[in-house]
Amino acid sequence: MKNFVFALILLACVGTSTASQDSDFLIAREAFQSGNAKRLDESAARLKRHVLWPYVDYYQQRMLLRTTDTAAIRHFLLRYDGDHVADRLRSDWLKVLGKNQQWPLFEAEYPLLVNKDTELQCYYYQRQLDHKDISVLPDIRALWLTPTSLPDSCTPVFQSLIYGGQLTADDIWKRIRLALEEGQTGVATHVNRYLSGNETLNSADLNNAAKNPLRYLDTLNRAIRTRSDREIVLFSLLRLLRNDTNQAYMQWSKVKNQLTASDRSYFLARLGYRAAMRHDSRALDWFREAQNTTQMYPPSDLVLGWQARAALRVGDWDEVLRTINRMSMKEQQVDTWRYWKARALLVKGHTLDANTMLIPLSNEHSFYGQLAREELGAILTIADKTYRVNNAEVAAMERNPGIQRALAFSRMNLRTEAMREWSWTIRNFSDAELLAAAEVARRQGLYDRAINTANRTVTQHDFSLRFLSPHREMLRKVLQQHELDEAWVYGLIRQESRFIADIKSHAGAAGLMQLMPATAEWVAKQLGIPNFRQSLVVDVNTNLRLGTYYLKHVLGTLDNQPLLASAAYNAGPGRARRWRDNTVPLEGAIYAETIPFNETRDYVKKVLKNSMYYAKVLDHRNEPTLKQRLGVVRAAK
Repeated sequence: MKNFVFALILLACVGTSTASQDSDFLIAREAFQSGNAKRLDESAARLKRHVLWPYVDYYQQRMLLRTTDTAAIRHFLLRYDGDHVADRLRSDWLKVLGKNQQWPLFEAEYPLLVNKDTELQCYYYQRQLDHKDISVLPDIRALWLTPTSLPDSCTPVFQSLIYGGQLTADDIWKRIRLALEEGQTGVATHVNRYLSGNETLNSADLNNAAKNPLRYLDTLNRAIRTRSDREIVLFSLLRLLRNDTNQAYMQWSKVKNQLTASDRSYFLARLGYRAAMRHDSRALDWFREAQNTTQMYPPSDLVLGWQARAALRVGDWDEVLRTINRMSMKEQQVDTWRYWKARALLVKGHTLDANTMLIPLSNEHSFYGQLAREELGAILTIADKTYRVNNAEVAAMERNPGIQRALAFSRMNLRTEAMREWSWTIRNFSDAELLAAAEVARRQGLYDRAINTANRTVTQHDFSLRFLSPHREMLRKVLQQHELDEAWVYGLIRQESRFIADIKSHAGAAGLMQLMPATAEWVAKQLGIPNFRQSLVVDVNTNLRLGTYYLKHVLGTLDNQPLLASAAYNAGPGRARRWRDNTVPLEGAIYAETIPFNETRDYVKKVLKNSMYYAKVLDHRNEPTLKQRLGVVRAAK
């Protein structure tokens, strides 16, 4: 009994000590962020034995980086060789070296860096160009065509190529067009300074077009002659096109004859792209017109993707096949287009060619991997306990310093730091190590880390870790009330929150089922929850009650189709209805693939994929196939 009491006292003391040291660490972190070196040093003196001491050491070194000698920095890098803090300090140091053009040190340290960002890549390009290394030119040209702002370290790189004639005036205009496509007028103006003579972008016209594109086009009282005129007119049309296809098309009809054939091809492709996203029946005609101009503007994979989707909506399989074949080789390898190309080949009777694509795709654990498997006549199976880690493996993983640091960050609710340390630590793990780390995370209640880590395995899997089912008894009770499919609801929660109970999105959605405040309040009234307040939404039981009620409500208003309800849960019921075809039923997979919002399209496919795996992991019997879950979406009218 005395030993038991002593153990309790010891545990209490350890807990108190840990909490105290955690408080000191948070003080040190805040001191570092605010640049208070004195306060940082005071806290550091009490943290020598803390698991996060390497970070405190990093904070101190980072604050003195510009004045610390090379030997001290290298001693730190050696002391923490292989750790995340070493890579962070090396990155910080390299930026100082690059800015000061201390090239011998930069060249020695840069190859040792793991996480290379664009700023450092551009310092590297600066040095390679000094060495006349032309092998970096393709990478620099690709970077040049970035539509958004780039670090200052990239400016000398681009200037070198421009002044050397390796980036031409046409390349400058290409980047201006890409920037204007994205509404990045500041970038376009910045890039414009590299043009000379009368061929520069007219800044006053650009500003007017940005403020009111319709007024700019309506009051355009001169001929469109220069490249600047054409680009600003196209920019204005694109701005209109973002909101209204018909208005943009009407203005286009007025100016198209003053544009070059290439410009006409470019805009028609963008017109088709926006129309396809809006499920406008004219989209394919505009895509084809863009292709049939005398000087076709090369369409991007993004545009071609929506051309293929428009063809899917109308069942034009020849067009689907032609369009996919025009995509870049990299884009053609995306599972989406491998599947739809195989489907097009099947329609055309090329079964052998189709199966050659479907067989390897069917081995992938993805939405289209499952559909490929079903297309081949197989059903989803998961290996029975392919690899289960034992307690010794878990105990060894718990002793890993990087895992311990990540857990300490999580304990203090520092999720960003925890994720970065965790991701760094597991980056080169074997499958067995990944599963051991996932199990450590699961036991700590860090379900998002457990799922994401188990997802990384290549040949040895444990699907019970990939598809965790926490709070099952609690969920079962509310599911019985609403007669909802457990596998589907788990698949949705996994995608919404990764089972982080208190998570909040930037938009304000909260809890396991990511309820918006207005939705939560509405459901609480329907359920008659007394004294409801928004803080209750992160309570697991309350969140599940509210979320499942709303999901059942949405399902009932959308033909009891989980596909439509999943889309509605993410983007709203009105949008889910509008995305149906007006006149003909749509295959569920085509409906899902032609959802215009990237986030919702990805979300819906993952929720339905998750549902299939949960049905297996939870040992459900006689579950529908993925095609059956997707169903056929009836016409809107």
